[in-house]
Amino acid sequence: MQEFTQLFIALDETNKTSAKLAALQAYFQHAPPRDAAWAVTYLTGRRPKTPVNAGQIRRWAALAAGIPDWLFDESYEAVGDLAETVSLLLPVEGKSAPLTLAQWLEERLLPLAGKTEEEKQLAIQTWWEELDQPGRFVFTKLLTGAWRVGVSQRLVTRALAAALDMEADVIAHRLMGEWQPDDSFYAFLQEPDTSDADVSKPYPFYLAYPFDDEPTSLGEIGSWQVEWKWDGIRAQVIRRGGQIFIWSRGEELVTERFPEIAEAAKLLADGTVIDGEILAWSVEENGAVLPFSQLQRRLGRKTVGKKLLSEVPVILMAYDLLEWGGEDRRTTPLYERRQQLELILTKLSDHPVLRLSPVLVGESWRALEQKRQESRERLVEGFVLKSKDSAYGVGRKRGEWWKWKVDPFSADVVLLYAQRGSGRRASLYTDYTFGVWQGDQLLPFAKAYSGLSDAEIREVDRFIRQNTLEKFGPVRSVPPKLVMELHFEGIRRSKRHKSGIAVRFPRIARWRKDKPPEEADSIETIMALLPASERNLQ
Repeated sequence: MQEFTQLFIALDETNKTSAKLAALQAYFQHAPPRDAAWAVTYLTGRRPKTPVNAGQIRRWAALAAGIPDWLFDESYEAVGDLAETVSLLLPVEGKSAPLTLAQWLEERLLPLAGKTEEEKQLAIQTWWEELDQPGRFVFTKLLTGAWRVGVSQRLVTRALAAALDMEADVIAHRLMGEWQPDDSFYAFLQEPDTSDADVSKPYPFYLAYPFDDEPTSLGEIGSWQVEWKWDGIRAQVIRRGGQIFIWSRGEELVTERFPEIAEAAKLLADGTVIDGEILAWSVEENGAVLPFSQLQRRLGRKTVGKKLLSEVPVILMAYDLLEWGGEDRRTTPLYERRQQLELILTKLSDHPVLRLSPVLVGESWRALEQKRQESRERLVEGFVLKSKDSAYGVGRKRGEWWKWKVDPFSADVVLLYAQRGSGRRASLYTDYTFGVWQGDQLLPFAKAYSGLSDAEIREVDRFIRQNTLEKFGPVRSVPPKLVMELHFEGIRRSKRHKSGIAVRFPRIARWRKDKPPEEADSIETIMALLPASERNLQ
C-alpha cells in the first residue's frame, strides 16, 4: 500500500505527462504482480463499486475528528477534496499499515459490502487510525472512487509496455474484454508469445497538421486531395485471421461498441485494414452526419443496447487503405491507395455502413475556400488537405497532410458563479459559470475552466473571494462585472440546460477588461450560431 500511495501522490502532484509516465513505469517495474493488477484495474476505470457513499464518509470522519458536521463541511469547501479533507482533519497518530494494496482491497475494503452500516463505520474509523496522513488520503480515495489524477488508459498502456518491455498495442489488446486483477492476469500481460495479439495489431495513425497559411502557398490545387474534416472518432477497422478489430486513435479496442461496423467489416477480404472516421449517421434516404453529441451517447460503453443502436446508428467514413491482401500499403502513393479503396467499397455499396469519404473538387483555392464556409451547416470542421503523392506516415508532421479548420465560435460572456478546482487548483476558484443576456437578466450559458494564465486565475480568485454574494455549497455567486471571450467548437439545442443551448469544448480565449458587462452577448446572438436546422426548433 505504501508504494501505491507514493504512486498516487506522484500522479496527483504533476500535470506533466512525462512525469506521470515515469511514475507509472517505475511502479509497475517493482510492484508485486497482484498489486500491479489492482492498480491497473483502478487506473483504467474498472474499479469495483464502493461499499460506502460520500455522505457516510463525511459523517464518520467528522465524528472521528471530534468536530461538528458544519465545521467539517466548511473545511471540505476550503480544501475542495473529500479524501484530502479527511486526511487533514483526523489526528495524525497512525503509521502506514504493513499491508499490500491487494490485501487492503481483498481482505478489508471489498468485504465491507456484506456488512451493516455500524460495522462499516467501526472498520473504517479503525483503519483511519492505523494509517499515516498520506496513507489515509489514498485509502479514502479508494473508498470514494474519486480518481482524478489525469491518467488515461492509453497512458497506463504505455507505462505497462515500457515496464514489461512489450509492445503497447499488445498490452492494449490484452487489456480488452473481461479479466480479474490477480497474479495470472499480470503474468498474461507480460507473456512473450504475442501471437494472441499480433492479428489485431493496428498501424500508427497519421495525423494532419494545422494549416494557418494562405492555401495558394500549397501550389497547384490539382496536386491535393481535399476531403471534409469529419467530426467523429478516428478509427482503424482490421480484418485478419477471420476476426474483426476496431481500434480508436486513443489505442483502445472499441469493436464491441460498434457492432454494425464490425458486422459490415466481415465482408472485407482477409488482410484488410481501413483508416476512417466513425460517425453518427441518419438512416434517411440520402443520409447525413448527426451531431457529435449523438455519437457521445455510444462512447464510454462496453456494450450498446438495441434501443441505442436504433436511435444512434453509425457508419465508418473510410479515408485510406493501409493493408490489402495482408500487404502493408502505407508507402504506396495516396492516389493509388485511394483507387484501390474505391474499388473495394464500390463492391460493398449495398452495405452503406462502410462509406467512402468524398473528395471535393474545386477550380481554384478561392472556390474551395468559399466551399469551406459550408462546414458549420454540414456539421463538419473544415477540410483535410492531402498531397496525392504522400505515403501514410506516423504521427503529426508538416508538409503533406493539413487540417484546414473553420474558426471556433466566439461569444462575450459574464462571470456569474465559481467554485474551486481540483488537484493543484483545489485552493483556487477556477471553475466558472458564465451568462449571457436575456432581456435585462443574465442567463447561465456555459462553464469553462481553462484559458486564463496563472496570474489571471489568482486575480479572478481574489475578486471572487472579495465579492461573493451568496454561497450554494461549494459554489459562490458574484456580481456581474467580469467579461470573458469564450471560444467553443460546436453548439446545439439542449433540454438539459437552462439556456436551451449546449456548447462543445468551451474555453476562455481572453479576459475582456475593455468591455463592460452590458455589452456582453445576448441569448438571441447565441441562438443565431445554431445550424439552420435547429434555429426555429422550440
